Amino acid sequence: MCAIAGAIGMSDMFYDDPKIAIDIRNCLKHRGPDQDGFYIDDDAVLIHTRLAIIDIENGTQPMIAEDRGEEYVLVYNGELYNTDEIRNELIALGYSFRTHSDTEVVLKAFIEWREDAPERFNGIYGFAIWEKNKKSLFVARDKLGVKPFFYGIFGDKLIFSSEIKGILKCPLAKPKVDTKGIAEIILIGPGRTSGYGVFENISELRPGECGFFKDGKLKTHLYFSLEEKSSSESFEETLEHTKFLVTDAIKRQMVSDVPIGTFLSGGLDSSAISSVVSSALKEKGERLKTFSVTYKDNDKYFTKNKFQPNSDSEYILIMQDYLNSDHTTVTVDTPLLVDANYRAVDARDLPGMVDVDSSLLLFCERVKEDRSVVLSGECADEIFGGYPWYRDKEIRMTDGFPWSQVTDFRASLLRKNIAKKINPSAFVYQKYLDTIDQVSGEFDKTPTDKRMREMYLLNIYWFMQNLLERKDRMSMACGLEVRVPFCDYRIAEYLYNVPWEYKDYKGREKGLLRKVFEDILPSEIVWRKKSPYPKTHNPSYTKAIDEQFLKMVDDKTSPVFEILERTELLKLAHTTDTIYWYGQLMATPQTKAYLLQINYWIKKLNVTFVD
Repeated sequence: MCAIAGAIGMSDMFYDDPKIAIDIRNCLKHRGPDQDGFYIDDDAVLIHTRLAIIDIENGTQPMIAEDRGEEYVLVYNGELYNTDEIRNELIALGYSFRTHSDTEVVLKAFIEWREDAPERFNGIYGFAIWEKNKKSLFVARDKLGVKPFFYGIFGDKLIFSSEIKGILKCPLAKPKVDTKGIAEIILIGPGRTSGYGVFENISELRPGECGFFKDGKLKTHLYFSLEEKSSSESFEETLEHTKFLVTDAIKRQMVSDVPIGTFLSGGLDSSAISSVVSSALKEKGERLKTFSVTYKDNDKYFTKNKFQPNSDSEYILIMQDYLNSDHTTVTVDTPLLVDANYRAVDARDLPGMVDVDSSLLLFCERVKEDRSVVLSGECADEIFGGYPWYRDKEIRMTDGFPWSQVTDFRASLLRKNIAKKINPSAFVYQKYLDTIDQVSGEFDKTPTDKRMREMYLLNIYWFMQNLLERKDRMSMACGLEVRVPFCDYRIAEYLYNVPWEYKDYKGREKGLLRKVFEDILPSEIVWRKKSPYPKTHNPSYTKAIDEQFLKMVDDKTSPVFEILERTELLKLAHTTDTIYWYGQLMATPQTKAYLLQINYWIKKLNVTFVD
């Protein structure tokens, strides 16, 4: 993978101070430590840093092509998984290729099909193509939003980047946050409204969005969205169709000119991916490298609960033996985990999922020592119905985001003058309605079917987006490419219209997916109750967070008090209540850790708050 950045309409600024381009490159270098490149003319500046995975010798960027008197310049972050099909189609149309990289395929696909090109792509990407003579920039993001594309518009000028930090390196951009941005951080966070960049004047292309920036204006449209359709397939046909899509997605995402590995938690999703990858590698005489993460003394302190009925370790051993994989377990200790809570903010440029982020960051740093590409099981829960809120009939029928039912508590933390400007309940509820109102229910036979379709969209466009952002930032902070086969748009598109009764096979979470792998994986793995991403159970983590939180609250100069009430944070410092800030992943210790992140974020970026 890579990082991209660029600026349109401000070349004079970059000519006068070349250090701006260097600073942007340097702050994104972690995403692409292998190579970098620049392009500049009188109207455009394009910047690229590269993690070399495919066609290492010839895939350098920015990539330039000339056709019919026009010069096209591409910067691209991503991976196409149907490169061969598109290349062959273009060859049949008379195009020739000097590389076997997907970068050249993306560029020439745009030359041929222009804004219709992304509709043909199966992959993960954010890219920009400058047409020198037309003075026009085309921008696009992948169908489900796996890869980022942020941009800022300042008058008639545009700057874009794979990460917000790249935009903030431009003198025109300032780390200002208005009332709406505060509402995002406190009422929605660590989630984020699709397309919204929190900082003033900064936005993000939505999943499946593309457009042109020309004559000082950006015009975009959605080229992909999930569509309601009727389903006439039987359960057996659905089973075979699902099996093909999942296995095909996994195999497609194995393409690499460097060795690959997989994350392995012992759960259904990572085990399914590891099994398919392992089988394919064995055919070539190769052995799969697998990785898992745990925490110091977790076995000592682990206790069962309704969200995590058993630990991962015994199931990882079952899969390790089953696959005969070369396995590495990464053990994270509390001091590193707490310290990485702040490094994770640096990676996201925003407060995030605290220890769920920081542990992944530490995990990826270790994995990078052995591999530059791994496959992971994210997105299966959203698509196949794995989360508790899919299962609990009361929660799933309750209005509002099912993973965040504490809007009143969140709002109580805001300074009173800010809360009055926002109307917190209405702010959050309207975003919920905007999502479920996209469902007509035309093809749903029962109210439950319609509700589960609504839940699907809520998960795809909210919860999954947060996890994808987490995965991208924490892995790319280490120069590690993590691929997510379950996020193949064909799977999401197809499963959107699969009846709930099929997904709910045997009344089990991800029942359909379990049935698909019933004859492929050990039965202990197939029918293991869902367990969430592994978390620390060591009480030293809670103690360390409590100490830091109390220190922050005791310091009346803490910047977080610009937006939050100190009296309310004092209550939180001493509460014994269990608070689920963001589903089961963020309880009371994580809530405190999130507020610590906000305090750090304000101070580190020198954030200023404006009306």
